Amino acid sequence: MAYDTLEIEHHGAVRRILLARDAQRNAQSQQMLDELMAAFDDAARDDTVNAVVLGGKGAHFSAGHDLKQAQAERANFTVEERWAYEELRYFDYSMRIWDFPKPTIAQVQGACVAGGFMIANMCDLVVAGESAFFSDTVGHTLGAAATEVLIHPWVMGARKAKEMLYTGGKLSAQEAHAIGMVNRVVPDAELADAALALAQQIAKAPPFGLRLIKRSINRTLDAQGLRTALAAHFDTHQLSHLSEGFLTARDRGLASAIQKNPASA
Repeated sequence: MAYDTLEIEHHGAVRRILLARDAQRNAQSQQMLDELMAAFDDAARDDTVNAVVLGGKGAHFSAGHDLKQAQAERANFTVEERWAYEELRYFDYSMRIWDFPKPTIAQVQGACVAGGFMIANMCDLVVAGESAFFSDTVGHTLGAAATEVLIHPWVMGARKAKEMLYTGGKLSAQEAHAIGMVNRVVPDAELADAALALAQQIAKAPPFGLRLIKRSINRTLDAQGLRTALAAHFDTHQLSHLSEGFLTARDRGLASAIQKNPASA
């Protein structure tokens, strides 16, 4: 299948999916999200693929959702329309990456912000370049209650998640590694090779065993309440779209959040 917003690489038993809107810092348009799910579905069906690497072309992994498109097409959505759009493309698509039956590795450089943070942390492992930084600024820039999938406390701990979300600040690759959110940090020039090498080592294992290991670990987190907590936050996030802060940001122009947050696109 041909994609307009992705590039697909085949490396034996490893499939690499690259976000390919680098001129827009890999901002996630509706088309990109739909194509991303199609690419993951294709990799799931392909018995020759044992592991998937998710990366981004250019200097940044992803600066989040495409706010220019949101301003142009969805600024005046009703509650029902926004809920349906975000439930499918933000929440359901993210959970499909989380539940993907094969091991996944996020290959992250530069900005990994908001919606970028969300999809990177749906992956099983994260390999980061030294330039990588992680942030979710929407509480400051959009008046919204974090991104749609509040994976943050599950991958970085409650206190660091609160600090990042309360302040709108950034977490460096090195800081993310220190708290266990990132598995490995490597020089940017070595990032693609390092992520691929890790994926190829994983792909040597019998795939059915890997699938069961992933399912059991994810079920362990489900037993601790992960899935229920994520679903509850999605509802809360939708409520925040009716807040004075969000409505002010909407009326000012959602795309103006780009100027408030230079890492966004």
